Amino acid sequence: MPAADLITSPQNPRIKNLLRLQQKSAERREQDLTIIEGHRELTIAHQAGVVVQTLFVCSELAGAAHLRELEAMFATGPEWVAVSKAVFEKVAYREGSDGVLALVRPPRRRLQDLQLPANPLLLVLEAVEKPGNLGAILRTADAARADAVIICDPRTDLYNPNAIRASIGCSFTVPTVATTRAELLDWCQQHGIRTYAAALTDHARPYTEFDFRGPTAFVMGTEADGLTPELREACSATIIIPMRGAIDSLNVSTATAILTFEAVRQRQ
Repeated sequence: MPAADLITSPQNPRIKNLLRLQQKSAERREQDLTIIEGHRELTIAHQAGVVVQTLFVCSELAGAAHLRELEAMFATGPEWVAVSKAVFEKVAYREGSDGVLALVRPPRRRLQDLQLPANPLLLVLEAVEKPGNLGAILRTADAARADAVIICDPRTDLYNPNAIRASIGCSFTVPTVATTRAELLDWCQQHGIRTYAAALTDHARPYTEFDFRGPTAFVMGTEADGLTPELREACSATIIIPMRGAIDSLNVSTATAILTFEAVRQRQ
């Protein structure tokens, strides 16, 4: 590990700034930074081309093997900051942390930046507010090789540290865009993308009745409120996952995974 003075006080200004970045989306926007914690998450982000600005490392928690891997990955580029175990445990936001935390500049994309294949598979989330759900859906998107995740009118920061943690770094492997409902609908129409609203309505049909081999966007709402009527009614079709038990719906990340892998199955 490159030589550096050891930070041993949680009152250190750099540690205080880390905590502000963790806790406040306004700070992340103002500084144009977010936080990745964990060796696996950081490795995935690095392989996806994310540029690391600063590494905060606790040698005692990281261990010799992980330190060697970090030194190989980041021999040049980021600043290294050594912190004590007590200080690292103060800033860590996950249990059993492995002693590495990075400050990175998150990607900023617009709809027009997306490079789409002939038959894109897109996941659209309206007003997502739970970082854990966003992270889980990004993992699904990565596993299925979806072409993008698009967030309409988001209520959470796309690169919230908890979303990055829940995605295990897939926040950086899948092109992700924040936009408005109107911009999304206009863009989908321009690109000939059929939009499938997942919603429990009288005219919704089971997802197994549809052909998802063409340009497809699954449009998912929040768990609390579902899709807004305006977005649901503007979609090409409304689909449901038939429920056979007492409940009438699934967790949004689970429902998204079912629909996404049905499209993958059909395309194979």
